Amino acid sequence: MYDLKISGGLVVDGTGEPPRHADVGVVGDKIVAVDPELPGDAARTIDASDHIVTPGFVDVHTHYDGQATWDDLLEPSSGHGVTTVVMGNCGVGFAPVRPGTEEWLIQLMEGVEDIPGAALSEGITWGWESFGDYLDALDGHSWAIDVGTQVPHGAVRAYVMGERGARNEPADTDEIARMEHIVAEAVSAGALGVSTSRTLAHKAMDGEPVPGTFAATDELFGLGRGLRDGGGGVFELAPVGSAGEDIVKPRSEVEWMRRLSAEIDQPVSFALLQVPAAPDLWRELMEVSLQAVEEGAQLYPQVAGRPFGLLAGWQTSHPFMRRPTYRATEHLGIEARIERLRDPAVRAAILSESDGERRGGMHEGVGALVARMLDQLYVLGNPPDYEPRPDRSIAAIAAAAGVDMAEAAYDAFCAEDGRALLMVPLFNYVDGTHDVIREQLTHPRAVVGLSDGGAHCGLICDASMPTTMISHWTRDRSRGEQLPLEWVVRKQSHDTAALFGLNDRGVVAPGKRADLNVIDHARISLQTPRLVHDLPAGGRRLLQHADGYTATIVAGEQTRADGVDTGARPGRLVRGRRAA
Repeated sequence: MYDLKISGGLVVDGTGEPPRHADVGVVGDKIVAVDPELPGDAARTIDASDHIVTPGFVDVHTHYDGQATWDDLLEPSSGHGVTTVVMGNCGVGFAPVRPGTEEWLIQLMEGVEDIPGAALSEGITWGWESFGDYLDALDGHSWAIDVGTQVPHGAVRAYVMGERGARNEPADTDEIARMEHIVAEAVSAGALGVSTSRTLAHKAMDGEPVPGTFAATDELFGLGRGLRDGGGGVFELAPVGSAGEDIVKPRSEVEWMRRLSAEIDQPVSFALLQVPAAPDLWRELMEVSLQAVEEGAQLYPQVAGRPFGLLAGWQTSHPFMRRPTYRATEHLGIEARIERLRDPAVRAAILSESDGERRGGMHEGVGALVARMLDQLYVLGNPPDYEPRPDRSIAAIAAAAGVDMAEAAYDAFCAEDGRALLMVPLFNYVDGTHDVIREQLTHPRAVVGLSDGGAHCGLICDASMPTTMISHWTRDRSRGEQLPLEWVVRKQSHDTAALFGLNDRGVVAPGKRADLNVIDHARISLQTPRLVHDLPAGGRRLLQHADGYTATIVAGEQTRADGVDTGARPGRLVRGRRAA
C-alpha cells in the first residue's frame, strides 16, 4: 500500500526525456514506483489527469539566511514549485559571528540584499557563534521546503580580521589560514559551499563594499582549499563586472576561477548577466567556461530566466518620491495615498514640481534612478509580461499620446487601481527581447539561478522565476522560439540539484526523494506582485502568487493544495552533499 499515489499525470521526470503518462507511488519520503498503470491501493490519491507531474524545483540562489530562523513558510519561493532552496550566496550571511557584532552583519545584509534591517533585528533570535552552531540552530526548525546553505566570505573575513576585514584591508598569511580552517569546518559540518562577492554594487549600509570584494587570489584560493578539505561543494560568487561597473576585469576574473576549480576539483558558479556597457561580453565568458572544461575545471555561469532589474510603482519606488506634493502623502496608508495620487489636482501639482532635497535611503535612490531611465521603463501588466514589446515602453506610450514621459509614467502607475508596477530591466534586456536570455539558458554550462528569493524585498520578486520558466518559456512566448517543457523542467530540478551534489532529488524516479509538483500546465500563470507588510517589525516585501500549482509535495507530504499552504512542515536542513 502506498502512502500517496499520483495517478493519470503526464510525468516530466527531470531527466530531459520526453514526457510520459504514468502513475507515481510514494511511501514515506521516497518515490517507490513510476509506472503507466500502477497497481495497489494508496492511503491518499491525487488525480493528475490533464496535469503534468514534475520534480520539485531546486533554487540555488536565495537569501533566506535570516528569514529561515523565524519563518517556516519561506515565501515567495514555496509558492512557486520550489521544494529546496540554497541560501548563503554573494558572501553575506549570519555566521560565523563574534558576540557583539550581530548588528553589523544585519547592516551588511540590509545594504547588499535590501532586507529590512528592523525585520532582521526583531526576527532573528541569535544563539550561535561558529557556522556549525548556526547549522545546529537551523536544525531545530522545520519548514515547508528544504533549506541548504553556504558559508559566506564576508562573515568569515570579519570574524577573523575584525575591523580590518570589514574595511577590506589585505589579509596576511596567518589570517588566510584561519579563514581556510573555518571554511573547512563549516563544510564538514554541512555547508553546501562557500560564497563571495567581488562586485562594487554590493555594499553595506555604511557604503563599505562587502568584506572580500578586493581579496587577493591567495585569499580566494585559501577559501577554495577549505571547501575541498571540508568535503567539497560549490564555490559561488558575484564577480567583478557582474553589475556592469567594470567591463574589462571579468576576463581576468574567469581566469582565476578556472585555475581555482582545476586546483581544488570543485565547481565554481558565477553570476552572469548581459550588461548594457558591453552587451556581448557574456558570450565571451560563456566560451571561456566551455574551454575550462577541457582543462579540468568546472565553471558554471549562473543565469536568469527573465530580465534582471527593478519594479517601480506607488507601492515601491518611483520617480516622484522627492516631489513636495508627493511627500505630503507619505503619511497616508497605501489605500488613501493611492486615492490622493489619482486626484487630478494632485497629479497636476506633482507633475509641475521639481525634486526636493534628497533625504537618503535606498528606495529614494532607486526612485531617482528610475527617473533617469524613463525611456527604459516598461508596463509590466496583469498578468505580468516579462518580455514586453516596444509599444509597452513608457517612451512609446508617451509618444503615442503626445505627452512627456513623466506624465505617461504617472498615469501608468495609477492603473490597476493604483497598484500597477512597471519594470526597469537593468540587465539582460539591452535589445528589448528575451533572445539573449534564451541563448544564455541553452548554453551547455549555464545553470538557472539569480532569483534572490528573500532579498530585495521592496524592489523585485524574482523568486517567482520558476513559474516564469514553466509558463513563458514552454507555452506563452510569442516573440521567438519557446523551449521544450522537459528541458525547462530539467534545468531547474535535476541540474540545479546536481550542481550542489543533492543527488537524492530533482528526478521523478524510484528511490528518489518524493519532492513533486502537480501542475495544470494550461493554467499556470503569475499574478501581479503585491506589497505586504508581514515581516517582523512591519517590514515590507513584494509577494507574487501563482495559479496552476495543484499540489506541491515535499518529502512525501503535501505542502500546497491549489496554491494554498496546507500547514505541513516536512522541510529540513540539508547538511552536505547527498548520494543518489
